[in-house]
Amino acid sequence: MKITDLELFVVPPRWVFLKISTDEGIAGWGEPVLEGHAAAVAASVHEMEDYLIGKDPTLIEDVWQTLYRAGFYRGGPVLMSAIAGIDQALWDIKGKKYGLPVHEFLGGAVRDKLRVYSWIGGDRPSDVGQSAKEKMDLGFTAVKMNASEEMHFIDSYSKVEAIVNRVAAVREATSKDFGIAVDFHGRIHKSMAKVIAKELDQFHLMFIEEPVLPENNEALREVAKYTSTPIATGERMYSRWDFKRLFEEGIVDIIQPDLSHAGGISEVKKIAAMAEAYDVAVAPHCPLGPIALAACVQIDVCTPNVFIQEQSLGIHYNQTNDLLDYLQDKTVFHYYEGFIANPTGPGLGIEIDENYVREAARTGHNWKNPVWRNSDGTIAEW
Repeated sequence: MKITDLELFVVPPRWVFLKISTDEGIAGWGEPVLEGHAAAVAASVHEMEDYLIGKDPTLIEDVWQTLYRAGFYRGGPVLMSAIAGIDQALWDIKGKKYGLPVHEFLGGAVRDKLRVYSWIGGDRPSDVGQSAKEKMDLGFTAVKMNASEEMHFIDSYSKVEAIVNRVAAVREATSKDFGIAVDFHGRIHKSMAKVIAKELDQFHLMFIEEPVLPENNEALREVAKYTSTPIATGERMYSRWDFKRLFEEGIVDIIQPDLSHAGGISEVKKIAAMAEAYDVAVAPHCPLGPIALAACVQIDVCTPNVFIQEQSLGIHYNQTNDLLDYLQDKTVFHYYEGFIANPTGPGLGIEIDENYVREAARTGHNWKNPVWRNSDGTIAEW
């Protein structure tokens, strides 16, 4: 079997899909995208095309090593997102060739079902209590919400109180066992993160996420002194080498590699195995499309230290299209009592509606995250 063609589709609301075709008529799909930098990742995939045409798509590890190492410059969000989407598509091809779901090649299932959580509140969180109650009534057992809007290096206590009041509303609207994750989104700097983490400890959260930016991960040790809540990070880390120091320093409880940013299925499986050796849990990041989610689920099913999966159905970013729009079988991600069933279909376990993809690509997108500023005019973290 040989790779014959690569096609990229920029589709709304903010995704890029990749189709890799072969001379045996089997095609695989991947999702190589970096939110706000879709064009850069697509260009990177095109640059890698010369390495791929004519290669055997089932030699996935060799292809991965070639794409990562042969270009001399390596790592980072753009290159690793390009490799991630290619890797997903190659696993999809291999699974279809042998009629097996990807997780069967990676040791087989270690669980009967997979817990998932849903988003509430949007970028500027509001009405979170009612939204959490609605998600609970739909059967979800956990939600995630952004903590705050803009926050300066040192900011007012009224902003801290607003965060506390929102989380309190979610806890009051749900139950003591309902999972609540609060995403600091790297918007909050170390000094304020300590204050907020301490104030939120009373709510017994499932985790707090990115309390500081990943380039300031050393500050997690300081933040951890003020809370017993598990600390999660990793959506902006792109390889096992990025995670290495985080593990060695023992300053994180949960890692959140993104299957469309951190080198794909092949790399995240290795990152998760490293995490297991350091007694760290995994909750893959995925506010993206159906291919990215399908790749996550394949890893989740065969990885013992995964405990929950993010998914983007109904997330605030999906204004024009949602992930089920692009699937032929829209029941594949059916959520029941906060879980989804293990996938059984070959490859990634989904069937892409290619006609819909091609039509949506006519519209495309140029999604960019908003630029936020503090009250004094300085740039704020989004």
